[in-house]
Amino acid sequence: MAGTTIDFEAVYRALPGMVALLTPDLVFADVNEAYVSGTGRSRESLLGRYVFDVFPESVNSPAAQHSHQLRASLLRVLASGERDAMALQRYDVESPEHSGNWHEHYWSPVNSPVLGPDGRVRLIVHRVEEVTEFVRARGLGGDTAGRVLEAELYTRARELQELNNRLREAHAREREVALVLQKAMLPANRQVGHRAAVRYRPAVGALNVCGDWYDLVDLVGGHRIGVSVGDVVGHGLEAAGVMGQLRSALSAASRVADGPAQALNVLGRYANVVDGAESATVVTTFIDFDRNSITYSSAGHPPPVLLHDDGRVEFLDRATDPPLDARPDPRPRPEASTVFSPGATLVLYTDGLIERRREDIDVGLRRLAESLRRHRTLDPEPLADTVLRELLPPGGATDDTALVVVRL
Repeated sequence: MAGTTIDFEAVYRALPGMVALLTPDLVFADVNEAYVSGTGRSRESLLGRYVFDVFPESVNSPAAQHSHQLRASLLRVLASGERDAMALQRYDVESPEHSGNWHEHYWSPVNSPVLGPDGRVRLIVHRVEEVTEFVRARGLGGDTAGRVLEAELYTRARELQELNNRLREAHAREREVALVLQKAMLPANRQVGHRAAVRYRPAVGALNVCGDWYDLVDLVGGHRIGVSVGDVVGHGLEAAGVMGQLRSALSAASRVADGPAQALNVLGRYANVVDGAESATVVTTFIDFDRNSITYSSAGHPPPVLLHDDGRVEFLDRATDPPLDARPDPRPRPEASTVFSPGATLVLYTDGLIERRREDIDVGLRRLAESLRRHRTLDPEPLADTVLRELLPPGGATDDTALVVVRL
């Protein structure tokens, strides 16, 4: 096809469906051969004429009860610049040879704008799918509502197929954006190398980004790292945008804060001015490998789990406070500490890992504790995979899930 010149006017005239081009004044600018044949009008009797002069809205016309729907659809296209699909219409066409002799037709019209460089509607593509033969073949003619409904279902199925194709294309484009956004917003775990494993699972049916997040940062002074997880209400790109703002703010605050409570104090004040951060939860831990200690603070988030090397499970729940932006006048966050022996494992997660509908959260916490205890000899990477496999439903969770496993 390289170098081939396409005669688009010839293509337009040969289109199998009935197509007319209307000006913004609703005057026929052009029609294809199928439209001429389907309406029983010559091109000369159509071009340059007002559409409702050709198909009058006279009270004596059997189509009069539907003509206002066509007018309303065309005006919607002009006002919005968007495509408008109409319901199945019965448009009886008067015989050109015999005045007053009307022939029953069933049409499925769709009106689409052609925009100019300035974004204004320059033309309207009035496409009509003729389904009269289908109606006749099925014996659906007449004014019975149930019969017309059956024909309507046929034409609407065609429209839904076209709409689904457009939605799939839009979803593919949004998913591509989501993948890039996810990669940019969620940090690599290079700070702690082989000691940590991170997992990120969006809810079933969601894009590959959501409101759950994690962060691992090197802290100033000694051999210390900060590990955090958080949860923003919602899914998709909007929640991911809020998530990225909060994660970045906490990462910066953690590097200069005296402890996790102070870092959350700063984050809480920042969340107060971020649209969409309402009710966001987060827990952050400062791990000191020189002192074998963990200092932590939680803003409404499920408690981290400290799995000791002897199998004992400790929930870090002694410094829990309301979610971010929950108080109009924020107060200092609580903070607590605990100790560990080398070989212990710290696990942070979001509520998608443990919560189930119509189930108490304590059941999910026990399920997590038992899974960690059974598989405590595994390295972080296989341990993370095993926990997800055992705790998430086989078909995927209905909520997003983030998981961080750190070998201490």
